[in-house]
Amino acid sequence: MKKGLLIILLGLFTANVFAQNQWICRKGETSFFSETPVENIAALNKSVVSLIDFSKGEIAVKMTMTDFKFQNHLMEEHFNENYMESEKYPTASFVGKIQEPIDISKNGTYDISAKGQLTMHGVTKERVLKGKLTVNNNEITLVSNFDVALKDHKIEIPTLVIAKIAEVIAIKDKFVYTKK
Repeated sequence: MKKGLLIILLGLFTANVFAQNQWICRKGETSFFSETPVENIAALNKSVVSLIDFSKGEIAVKMTMTDFKFQNHLMEEHFNENYMESEKYPTASFVGKIQEPIDISKNGTYDISAKGQLTMHGVTKERVLKGKLTVNNNEITLVSNFDVALKDHKIEIPTLVIAKIAEVIAIKDKFVYTKK
C-alpha cells in the first residue's frame, strides 16, 4: 500500500514539474507585409495559439488563416479565396525543436532558434526560425521575423495582379506566454 501511494505521489510530482515548463499563448500576433512598387499589403492575425514546452525543448504555433484582418475587405476576400484557399487549407502551423538551452528561471533576453516544420497552404517545409525570447518573471515574450517565399508553399498569384504582390512575404510574430 505504501509503495503504491509513493508511486502515485511521485507521478503527481513529476507531472507538476513538467507542467511548470509548459507555457501557452492564446492571443499571439502574426502579421505579414508584401511590398511592391505598385502596392503594399499588410494583415494582422491576433488569434494565434502557441505552446512552448521547455522540458522537451519544443514549440508549436497554429493559426486560422481567416483570422487575418486587412484594411481593405476586398484584399481579405482575395487572400482567403484566391491565394490561401482558406476553405481548403484553413490553418498554418509550425512545430519545432528549440536549438539552444534556455534558463527560464533567470530574467533576460535570449537569442533563440527552432528547427521544425512550417506548414502553410497544404505544403510543409523544414525551416529554422530565429527570434528573441524575453523572460520577465511570470511572463515570456517571443518575437520572431522571417520571410516566406510564396512559391515554396505553392501559393499562386494570377498574372493580372503579380506586380501588386511580392514574391517573398515578410512575417512578424509576437507571442506573450504564461505558465500553463
